[in-house]
Amino acid sequence: MDPAKFDFYAMDCYRLLGEDRFAENLADEVIRAGTDFDGSERLPMRMTEARITLGVVAAGQGDLDQAVNYGEWALKGDRQSLPSLLTVRAIRTSPAYKKSSSEC
Repeated sequence: MDPAKFDFYAMDCYRLLGEDRFAENLADEVIRAGTDFDGSERLPMRMTEARITLGVVAAGQGDLDQAVNYGEWALKGDRQSLPSLLTVRAIRTSPAYKKSSSEC
């Protein structure tokens, strides 16, 4: 695996597992690493995934306004990660996920 992509892949795994604290920390790191010194985005797809992750975390914490904000921001770019949005929706709304989350 490319070491530069490790945080990105780990963030995605933690998001899918519902480990929101770890996913949020890694999403922040992915955004930091993908932002150039002048504020431009060097890694648009990774940045989109990170914003999706931050939106999922915000929704899980009950901050729906922030979740919508991150979701809209993720969808504004020319390159969108729609499969990720569908995956998050499918996993987070499944009865198995709700059961495992309530056991924590």
